[in-house]
Amino acid sequence: MSISLPQPLLTFVEDYRHSHAFKSRSQVIERALELLREQALEEAYALAAEEVDLDWEVTVADGMTNEAW
Repeated sequence: MSISLPQPLLTFVEDYRHSHAFKSRSQVIERALELLREQALEEAYALAAEEVDLDWEVTVADGMTNEAW
């Protein structure tokens, strides 16, 4: 795989590689993509948390526990 980057980003990748002891540009790009994926997952979990069903919350709070079954 091959990618093209504008010069300012390529300079950033090189500077980051040297200052963080990465062996290659690919490792820097890989780390950046991992962080981007983590951010996307955090956003997805935050959106899912907003979709909490209030009726379910009332049902869960009725005092029943797994031990009662």
